Amino acid sequence: MRLLFVTSEAYPLAKTGGLADVSRALPIALKRRGIDARLLLPGYPGALEHIENPRILAELAPMLGISGATLVSGRLPATNVPVFLIDAPSLFRRDGGIYQSGNGQDWPDNALRFAFLSHVGAKLAMGRLGLTWRPDIVHANDWHAGLLPLLLSLEPAPRPKTIFTAHNMAFQGNFPPGILPTAGVPEDCFRCGQIELYGQASFLKAGLCYSDRVTTVSPTYAREILTPEFGFGLDGLLRERGDDFVGILNGIDDASWDPAADIHLPRSFRLGDISGKRVCKAALQRELGLPVSPKAPLIGFVSRIAHQKMADAILAVLPWLAERGAQFVLLGEGDRELEAEFAQAQERHPGCVAVRIGYDEALAHRLQAGSDILLAPARFEPCGLTQLYALRYGTLPIVRRTGGLADTVVDANARTIADRTATGFVFDDASLEALTAALERALALYTKPLTWRCLQLQAMVQDFSWDISADRYISLYRDVAGIAPADGTVDPIATDVQRHVAI
Repeated sequence: MRLLFVTSEAYPLAKTGGLADVSRALPIALKRRGIDARLLLPGYPGALEHIENPRILAELAPMLGISGATLVSGRLPATNVPVFLIDAPSLFRRDGGIYQSGNGQDWPDNALRFAFLSHVGAKLAMGRLGLTWRPDIVHANDWHAGLLPLLLSLEPAPRPKTIFTAHNMAFQGNFPPGILPTAGVPEDCFRCGQIELYGQASFLKAGLCYSDRVTTVSPTYAREILTPEFGFGLDGLLRERGDDFVGILNGIDDASWDPAADIHLPRSFRLGDISGKRVCKAALQRELGLPVSPKAPLIGFVSRIAHQKMADAILAVLPWLAERGAQFVLLGEGDRELEAEFAQAQERHPGCVAVRIGYDEALAHRLQAGSDILLAPARFEPCGLTQLYALRYGTLPIVRRTGGLADTVVDANARTIADRTATGFVFDDASLEALTAALERALALYTKPLTWRCLQLQAMVQDFSWDISADRYISLYRDVAGIAPADGTVDPIATDVQRHVAI
């Protein structure tokens, strides 16, 4: 089976968040299972610099007013996954971020930039770039590739089948309808309501509406986004999709995130011997300018600094943590006002709070390994990956019961501690009071070393690798493409996927 996986970012070529991790790990897992998976993403400067064995594969004919673009082929670093990069200098070779300029403002031509991604994806999928390879399935991810299912739906048969994954319904790619001619989209698609959302043209809605199947990244989130509270105006459309809509839990790259072999750590550790975690904690305290104290609970937060992630509530709880002798370390970026307030909190609580604005992959690994507790709350969370990394590193997560957080963390209470199923701390209300209560429970158990060690070991034995989820995606691909399993039997995983249909 041939699969074209279209995304706006993939680690280590480009990364702003979890989408990049998924876009690396899932294709790797699919390749291990015999799927001919190939990535397509924009040729940002970092991507062009880091791709392995690059070569120009095709000159792209002018389209959408853009000329001088090429298709570059290569390999995802340290993998056997082929990559196509769209080298369109006027769109993607620029200083600043993937989606925003250096001042934090969205690039004004984002609609054109990512429409171009979809148009190139459609031409590649339809065999119009002079290549012998054509996909059976096109898997488009998030609003950045939302026009791709629409464009392919306009093509005559035979055409590849399309899967669209919504990683976060809050990010919709909504633009004034006047951009449609520039984006190469028929205006009828807007007038008939297929991509119209509150007067805007929605790239996300295009993906949800025109793809053959729709997925999201956890079973609980799949149920939540059928409601007005979490559907962001698209819950009705998702309910209409019915059995064409499923929730499949994200996994993690357990080779890159492995405390026994992590090249970023000062000392490795494993399930049978986690003594190296103490070394990692002391090293992290020194690196971030905190007193080296084995007894002080070290609480980490590695995330976008955003209202969604309850960063405002975390900021408010810092004085309470400092009073109790806990240490807090932050790695992330996002809302500029919240960034400034966290920096001020570091000044107010020297020796208790350490803040690093920005993103550093190696430091993220050291933070996961050295922290005792990971704060990963959210007002809504499609899946979340940081809590999964934390579990693998024996760092107990504190999460809110929503989306993928609810699917992956088991609250530590009297029953779950006794039957050894507890893996973290879960609270319900998106409030400062509920977060503080969860922290209070965690700090109380931290003073009981034997109980804490049992919780750490239980967390570390959890398996959130891509193995199960990749098999579920393969079953979905087979189903939509009408391809039976190799032995001709009924695919048991396909039946399992149906149990995750959001109803």
